[in-house]
Amino acid sequence: MERTVESKTTVMLVDDHAVVRMGFRLLLEGAQDIKVVGEAESGEDAVRRFQDIAPDVLIMDISMPGIGGLEAIDRVLAKKPQQKILVLSAHEDVMHARRVLKSGASGYLTKRSAADVLIEAVRAVHKGTIYLEPMIARELAMEQVSGSKNPVDALTEKEFKVFVALAKGKSVQEIAEVMSLSPRTVGTHLYNIKQKLGASNSAELAIIAMRSGLLDLR
Repeated sequence: MERTVESKTTVMLVDDHAVVRMGFRLLLEGAQDIKVVGEAESGEDAVRRFQDIAPDVLIMDISMPGIGGLEAIDRVLAKKPQQKILVLSAHEDVMHARRVLKSGASGYLTKRSAADVLIEAVRAVHKGTIYLEPMIARELAMEQVSGSKNPVDALTEKEFKVFVALAKGKSVQEIAEVMSLSPRTVGTHLYNIKQKLGASNSAELAIIAMRSGLLDLR
């Protein structure tokens, strides 16, 4: 007999591409124990709606217009610290994985992951386990063993978000509005970012971001 919706792991999908959401909905609902109960097209939309939808697991992209995924994770967990969040991203770099885990997410997968890996990750995160795509997990382990560091790792969480937004061409005013900060505060973050990364202008910041694999070039 088929399980009831109440006994299934419920999921909310957050991605700015409707076709992507539809594809992942089909993949997830191929599993008998998972049910997609809601969708959102932006970080802002997710923050507004997730408590009413009350999913067991929030599956979220991080490269979205507006506040984006990293800021959305912060705002979701500020409202509900126990919310399980699985990031599903086009970024295949270790840095983004490390950042989302530091932000409080429970797992990180790239969008090239196979369907069975996504389903396995949802189940693991729902049970309270941290889940990393195997390739990302290996690279993180190698970093720890070698002790290698990227200068971007020296940035605070707020500085990192400002850095990525600047590298994508956002103005100080735009970043201030999206992150609910004053332009002066963003300016201070920008000064600190340039000092820590040894950059003198926005073009150099963009180059550093690109070399670090932080720009989504889809």
